[in-house]
Amino acid sequence: MFLICGLGNPGKEFTNTRHNIGFNLIDKLSNFYNFLPFKKDTKKEVLKGDINHQSCLLMKPLNFMNLSGQPIQEIVNFYKIDKKKIYIIHDDLDLELGKVKLKFSGGNGGHNGLSNIDEMIGKDYNRIRIGINHPGSKDLVSNYVLNKFTNDEMSLIETKLDKVTNNFNTLLDDQVLFLTRLAEDN
Repeated sequence: MFLICGLGNPGKEFTNTRHNIGFNLIDKLSNFYNFLPFKKDTKKEVLKGDINHQSCLLMKPLNFMNLSGQPIQEIVNFYKIDKKKIYIIHDDLDLELGKVKLKFSGGNGGHNGLSNIDEMIGKDYNRIRIGINHPGSKDLVSNYVLNKFTNDEMSLIETKLDKVTNNFNTLLDDQVLFLTRLAEDN
């Protein structure tokens, strides 16, 4: 079983903010692959379905970004999910807008959500990094990640997330082919 978890903050005020790009992709995957609601409580929303004949759980932690690790740990431990089958989707300030990169293990790059996940389950999981650009100064980061995308930025992000969604079935079997397909037609 795979766990595909998108990071974000709960609440309508955070919809379509840069920090919630993980939630956006979970919504698209859920609709595209016809996932069904599975579990929901104050800490998490979990949907269940298949992608490319692989059993998957889609998840949104609901107790704010910097506390994402606890609900993830609960799901990983309860279902005994192999860490190599965990994909965490998150925003990345160090990538240009809409750029997608994959990474297994490593540092958290100052991302509070990843830092908390690392504390709870360790660092050995897959990350789907989606670029949101950098505001230019470290002092501006906190406000920047909580701001909504501009209309032009949102258009580019929607196009990229659609492409990720349409090719996600490839990711679970062949990460290199997945990245190659994302790079086509750019």
